[in-house]
Amino acid sequence: MGDVLTQAEIDALLSALSEGQVDVEEMKTTKTQKRVRVYDFKRPNKFSKDHIHSLHNIHENFCRGLTTYLSGNLHSVAESSVLSIEQITYDEFIRSLPSPTVLGLYSLEPLEGTVLIEVSPALTFAVVDRLLGGQGQGTEKNRDLTEIERTIIENRLSQMILISEEAWGEVYQLTPQFLSMESNPQFTQIVAPNEMIVLITLEVRIGDAVGMINICMPYLVLEPILDKLSTFFLFSTKAKVTSPEQVQAIRKKIEWAKVDMVAYLGNSEILVRDLLDLAKGDVIPLNQSVQDPLPIYVGEFMKFKSVPGLHGEHIAVQITEIIKEGGEQDE
Repeated sequence: MGDVLTQAEIDALLSALSEGQVDVEEMKTTKTQKRVRVYDFKRPNKFSKDHIHSLHNIHENFCRGLTTYLSGNLHSVAESSVLSIEQITYDEFIRSLPSPTVLGLYSLEPLEGTVLIEVSPALTFAVVDRLLGGQGQGTEKNRDLTEIERTIIENRLSQMILISEEAWGEVYQLTPQFLSMESNPQFTQIVAPNEMIVLITLEVRIGDAVGMINICMPYLVLEPILDKLSTFFLFSTKAKVTSPEQVQAIRKKIEWAKVDMVAYLGNSEILVRDLLDLAKGDVIPLNQSVQDPLPIYVGEFMKFKSVPGLHGEHIAVQITEIIKEGGEQDE
């Protein structure tokens, strides 16, 4: 919407028209001029805005899976997000990469062709340092990986690639397959230099270290499912209905999660001098009555009540009551 003129600006414009300072015909010509958009035939845009939006949504899902994997594998706080998505030629992408770097080649069956993922040296050495007992710091000087470092990174790279299967699941059932890992960008010609690709750049933070992951997807690889990307964008903003199968799948994943379960026998307060004088056979009285049930905590919440006893030769508790309240609310 254009700017609204004030009364003073309107009076000044009318005055200029009446005095001949402004040509009416010139104003009409300027208004009817068509805007020209530059189009480079050497770099045709083969991905529409719908395709770009869909790829952005897909790789946001990928980032969530990647963050979970890195946090668990490195035992450190990790974050990842989609930084940018752009269309460029494959030659421009290869020329922008440092050498050496980490390049993973993989396929997306049943699609034909090869996809490339590049992990920046800063992120690579931060992962290696973390896994080898360091604080997750990178290196100031880029260098080739040693055999041990190469094995470590290759294993993590193959796992990162597998995460993309779930991210693409809502669009098309693809099966990623790790092919090889290279370090020299000039030796990874997966398509012709002038072929168009879509470049997805992710920013990854591991502790204080920051690095980039570039995913290079050639147009020739994605061409068979471009219509799926358009459809996915149209329906991606709609409310999703959770099916019973999805609920069951989530339940199965949660069932494998480990939580602490503790039965409290009671507590007691004693003097430090009494603690120092404790010997084998001494008895410490607890504030728990033998008639009262023992509370059982799952995580931070009391979920059961029980009575102590024996199961064969082992000390055990028998659950007598299930606590329905507590720990059910959303955090």
